[in-house]
Amino acid sequence: MKRFSCFVIGIFLLMGMLPAQEREVKLKIVETSDIHGNYYPYDFIHRKEAAGSLARVHAFVQKKREIYKDNLILLDNGDILQGQPTAYYYNYIDTVTRHLAAEMMNFMGYDAGNMGNHDVETGRAVFDRWAGDCHFPVLGANIIDTATGETHFKPYEVLERDGVKIVVLGMITPAIPVWLSENLWKGLRFDDMEETARKWMKIIREKEKPDLVIGMFHAGQDAQLMGGKFHENASVEVARNVPGFDIVLMGHDHARECKKIENIAGDSVLIMDPASTGIVVSNVDVTLKLRDGKVVDKKVNGVLSETKNYGVSEEFMQRFAPEYDAVQNFVSKKIGSFTETISTRPAYFGSSAFIDLIHTLQLEISGADISLAAPLSYDTEISGGDIFVSDMFNLYKYENMLYTMNLSGKEIHDALEMSYNLWTNQMKSPDDHLLLFREQRREGAEDRASFKNFSFNFDSAAGIIYTVDVTKPDGEKVTILSMADGTPFDMDKIYKVAVNSYRGNGGGELLTKGSGISQDDLKERIISSTDKDLRYYLMQYIEQKKVIEPRALNQWKFIPEEWVVPAAKRDYEFLFGKVKK
Repeated sequence: MKRFSCFVIGIFLLMGMLPAQEREVKLKIVETSDIHGNYYPYDFIHRKEAAGSLARVHAFVQKKREIYKDNLILLDNGDILQGQPTAYYYNYIDTVTRHLAAEMMNFMGYDAGNMGNHDVETGRAVFDRWAGDCHFPVLGANIIDTATGETHFKPYEVLERDGVKIVVLGMITPAIPVWLSENLWKGLRFDDMEETARKWMKIIREKEKPDLVIGMFHAGQDAQLMGGKFHENASVEVARNVPGFDIVLMGHDHARECKKIENIAGDSVLIMDPASTGIVVSNVDVTLKLRDGKVVDKKVNGVLSETKNYGVSEEFMQRFAPEYDAVQNFVSKKIGSFTETISTRPAYFGSSAFIDLIHTLQLEISGADISLAAPLSYDTEISGGDIFVSDMFNLYKYENMLYTMNLSGKEIHDALEMSYNLWTNQMKSPDDHLLLFREQRREGAEDRASFKNFSFNFDSAAGIIYTVDVTKPDGEKVTILSMADGTPFDMDKIYKVAVNSYRGNGGGELLTKGSGISQDDLKERIISSTDKDLRYYLMQYIEQKKVIEPRALNQWKFIPEEWVVPAAKRDYEFLFGKVKK
């Protein structure tokens, strides 16, 4: 017995002398975000080849899977259900078959998805159907079912790869109520990101004991307060203030980013954003050193990788060829004709046929006194001649409803003041810019590259005659001279105003910060709303009229003209290059 005991003790001593077992695990994490319906390498709106697309992402992923096998983790960060007609068709036209976005993502082998604001914009019937068709979890830790107090979607996903435990926590910007009508998300609420992250990080650490934590947030990095209570674009704040994240993957703001920051615990966090449409992806390499099954060292590095270098996946295109044909047939339907070509470019410099067509249609559809509208597409054109369904996505980019609201004359004036403050520079000499530009152009989507503020918040009005004096300071630029019919405009009178649902819910803060209407009071101002998106009614209107003669209404202008005209020419060339003769 003594001999046996000595033998056992000897074994334990020997084991103690053996070196610890070490091994290395390499992970590849790929993020897409803001695909916006760009599933195919074809732009169904402009009827031409497109950069980016899921088809190119698939080619990239397949190449990387040859090396990393199951250690490649593929994630999507939201806004995949809106943009191109491909998404619209499977959102609203073909609602019987499995949603195309889900089928494609299943085919590509996504490990997790996340909700974006434009996914919510499609309405609960659509996004719940899509999520149900996905073979992977769609995340949303701060999307709460008000009836139960529980998360509507799974808050986080646990992935295990080669003995390593990875947790992905998904969240959305909470500012949804500022942009979207409640009927689209009824029964849900959107909690603060930082508070939500603290709650779930505690649970994740205690319950899951992860080796790697990824935050996947459909929110950008330029934090601001919207509607007086919603912390928008708080991704970096969460990464900095809530210790525990190794990687924070962003989306929403369509701006490329790849950097490391230090959180309040002194740890490094990799921050990445692949902008939009799949032109680039977030490409993260993680190397973990394990000793006796425990992580003792961790290296995290990321780059933004262009997908164009990997071509288009033939396997993907063959698999989804019938759906491609279905969408092509849908967008090829003729609905009417335009007597002339219209473009958003002139809209930045004065009254334009493009925006004034929107104004005209909004006024006719609603019966309102005044219309407010902005160029929703930064740079687009609809050629004169036959008009097809595809052109409707050029004319109107988003699935907004049309609201008719009660606003006072002063509230209309103040909303316009804020719009032009976002839009125009204060000219102090004839050589100054007319428009308000960034000090430095931003990398990423061209629609957000040059302007200091988003052009979809550059509202002009129809139904009133007014001037915008760009030599005056903010708040003193707009002078309303009269109604369009020549009758007096009264600051105290209540007018019926046609606006899209984004603006009517507080989007861009023109009606809240600008007009001084509280976020909670906006609902009370809504007289009526269309039951379908504005694009649907615009399409109906054009089909009924058959021939549309777009023209500028010339109900407003920038002054003083001797400064403005040459400045407009310079700024046009700055944005779009010289006019071809």
